[in-house]
Amino acid sequence: MPKLVPARGSFHAPVRLPSNIEDKLLRTVWFVGAAMIFVVSGGITFADDAAVDPTAVKSEDGKYFDKEGNPTFKVAPDGTVDWYTYSGYRRYHSECHVCHGPDGMGSTYAPAVTDSLKTMSYGDFVGVVASGRQNGNSVMPALGDNPNVACYMDDLYIYLRARANDAVGRARPAKKEAKPEAYAQAEDSCMGKR
Repeated sequence: MPKLVPARGSFHAPVRLPSNIEDKLLRTVWFVGAAMIFVVSGGITFADDAAVDPTAVKSEDGKYFDKEGNPTFKVAPDGTVDWYTYSGYRRYHSECHVCHGPDGMGSTYAPAVTDSLKTMSYGDFVGVVASGRQNGNSVMPALGDNPNVACYMDDLYIYLRARANDAVGRARPAKKEAKPEAYAQAEDSCMGKR
């Protein structure tokens, strides 16, 4: 079979994919990357002695981090929560509570994620949510290609971390910080709203 070679001196203009294909490709690349990190890291690992202290020690664009650089929650003395905790509550109750129960306390379908987050690292959380896992008859589906989950992975982690540490109650947080501009931009980009 002859090898097809473009004629000498011919150049092709870059091909621009339709935005819905670009978005799907971006989510697929993100999902594959998260799955590779999960596999390379050896799967799920748990803290040796105790969980990392969730106390927020720094903030960048409205997102708080603990001393090890993991995303974490911030609850003011008057009960005002950071935007990520509030958004995580909303996302959890739209995508996760059917299996994991109200407030992450577990159900007959799935375990209590509030218990898991007492010792599970941020990287392991992202890996399990993105890639899924099976534990006996319990199957966590891979949700890394679902933008309603993938685009809000930090929000979910932060909310569940707050629940695991009894920093927020069972009800929807009554007070919240304003949505940070950097958050809004990242959300629009991830959801394909450019």
